[in-house]
Amino acid sequence: MTRLPVSRVFRPLMVALLVLLAVQGPTAAMSVMDPFNLPASMDGGTAKVGDGIAYADGARHKLDVYAPQQRGAPAPVVFFIYGGGWNRGERSDYQFVGRALAARGFVAVIADYRLVPEVHYPEFLEDNASALKWVQDNIANYGGDPARLFLAGHSAGAYNAVMLALDPSFLQEYGVTMPIRAVAGLSGPYDFYPFEYDEVRNAFGAASNPEGTQPVNLVTSDAPPMYLATGTGDPIVRMQNTEHLARAMQARGVWVTTKFYPGFGHMEPVIALGSLWRWRAPVLDDMTLFFNQFGAFPSGVPYLAVVPEPPAEVIEPMDDIIAQMDAMFQPVSK
Repeated sequence: MTRLPVSRVFRPLMVALLVLLAVQGPTAAMSVMDPFNLPASMDGGTAKVGDGIAYADGARHKLDVYAPQQRGAPAPVVFFIYGGGWNRGERSDYQFVGRALAARGFVAVIADYRLVPEVHYPEFLEDNASALKWVQDNIANYGGDPARLFLAGHSAGAYNAVMLALDPSFLQEYGVTMPIRAVAGLSGPYDFYPFEYDEVRNAFGAASNPEGTQPVNLVTSDAPPMYLATGTGDPIVRMQNTEHLARAMQARGVWVTTKFYPGFGHMEPVIALGSLWRWRAPVLDDMTLFFNQFGAFPSGVPYLAVVPEPPAEVIEPMDDIIAQMDAMFQPVSK
């Protein structure tokens, strides 16, 4: 992993933003994700080539598209699904993820989807399947290759991505025929029945077949390869979720790669994708290299994302910042 020095402008910005977040906490008017989405905090050489594109009717049925500024041949596509306990989340909070993926040569799509309590399982999955139909029909116009599709997600978004890959009925319902080359799940819940916490009861409690909502129960030999990563200190989605799904995939002969980031909590794996926190762990590199094993870049990875050196002056408030981020979420499983 190449490390580049943090600029004189970037270093004090990083310190000021992280200290502000530590002081104000998650109840402040600003979004907790705002520091990661400021222009100086995101990868350069990227462009937002689609903004608020409707993939269906309704306010929550819009998506954004990110791509490298320098585009030639069609690029592989990553459809990234954000988390938020199935009851919150905005695509605008994850601009830094779209630009991070674009910095590695992908065309990235981030879609909003309906949330609890407006909808419940399986409607948020259906929304993402509908967005994938838009990708299938339109992504070539934005420089993407629909034949090289990868799914990724964090937390509830990782659940959504994995479910779309394991249960073909959702994509079939919307006429999605693109093959899913591989899936990356970060901090994902895959084995959380019985539903012991309100967040999952509210989303899944009315399901007629609750066991059928669990990815760990749906693995077949036809599942695509998966990269499953989590923090060892995640208090929201315990690392056992990743372990259980990985074992189910191994038992059926499906390629699965696991990564356990020591001491990471729930939010760190996703924020480490962005340039502001990338020095914390090579999550972006790990994901990119995994996707490349399954045909993302047949000629080799063409882009190298910037990895700043660790800024020593912000080490002290890190634990407090992470604790405040994790405090926004209810536990999913024991």
